[in-house]
Amino acid sequence: MKKNILVILGGQSGEHDVSLMSGLSVLNAINDEKYKITPVGISKEGTWKFFEEPLEVLRKKSWQELRDYLEKEEEQDLSLRTNTDKEPKGKMVLWNQHRKEAIDLVFPVLHGPFGEDGTIQGMCEMLNIPYVGAGVLASSVAMDKVMTKRIVSTLGIRQADYHLIFKEGYEKGSEEKNKQQEAIEKRFDYPVFIKPANLGSSVGITKAHDRQELITGIDLALSYDRKVLVEEFINAREIECGILGNYHPEASLPAEIIPHNEFYDYRDKYFDGKSQYVIPAVLSEEQTEQIRSQGKKIYKAMECAGLARVDFFVEKTTGVIYFNEINTMPGFTKISMYPKMWEVTGISYESLVAELIELGFQRFQEEKF
Repeated sequence: MKKNILVILGGQSGEHDVSLMSGLSVLNAINDEKYKITPVGISKEGTWKFFEEPLEVLRKKSWQELRDYLEKEEEQDLSLRTNTDKEPKGKMVLWNQHRKEAIDLVFPVLHGPFGEDGTIQGMCEMLNIPYVGAGVLASSVAMDKVMTKRIVSTLGIRQADYHLIFKEGYEKGSEEKNKQQEAIEKRFDYPVFIKPANLGSSVGITKAHDRQELITGIDLALSYDRKVLVEEFINAREIECGILGNYHPEASLPAEIIPHNEFYDYRDKYFDGKSQYVIPAVLSEEQTEQIRSQGKKIYKAMECAGLARVDFFVEKTTGVIYFNEINTMPGFTKISMYPKMWEVTGISYESLVAELIELGFQRFQEEKF
């Protein structure tokens, strides 16, 4: 009997649309001769829905059509439970009044909070079901840019300096705001980057060139998260590296992003498509090896599993390498950087998806006590 793979897409984060794009690509790549595939969407409001159309029809849909379906208001009363005496052992049961599915593995193609941050992973752990990707600890820590920086700082790997702002302190009054702004200007020259601590896909990120842009950028970032980083600007090339595996991970050849705008923002990543990509990146052998080595080192220190994309800066004048951030469920469309890097390294998109599913099953078996 075929293993039943639950592919979850959408979600409640600001990266909902990106997840639909990634999830649709994954649905098209899974071998339905080997696996049964059960697609489920999560609306922005948190409603779980089966996609009721046949898989061959769903695969031809656009991500916008999937979004429209999830935004419909009718409730499906979709529920989860672990197996009972009447169900096959080792399966998670997902059902509504019309349909029931016994699931063997979850592929959470979810980006950002409520998906990539350990929440779905914790649900899978409680239900004792295999899943693709990092566990609860690695997912939650990697989602938080500040906690990630604190771990990476113990590895002796360079990274950009930053100033941390908490919403509850910053919003006390104009005096506190002024103190924070003055502290930032004393610490860094303009421009600076402002980032929500717990989002990906460049959502909520701005580059500030003066005090007014700093204020506007902090307000925007605080609308997404209670914790915000103001980070020093490094005049650098943007380099990414894909990591694949569980306890003995491998690193892809690195890739370079040449942003069309001042930085590689959300719109350019997923809609405008005007940035350029160089895969593999033009680097010295020493730089390539350092990026791949540091990527694996960070991956293992964070206790990641399955996959991650590790992002670096290479300073333009000195060639010095800085760690930027890690993503445990990076963008996964066919044109996303993570699968593209592995394609150049020698693994096709379809083979990559198949490998991730097998890694999920392997990790589940190896971590049983």
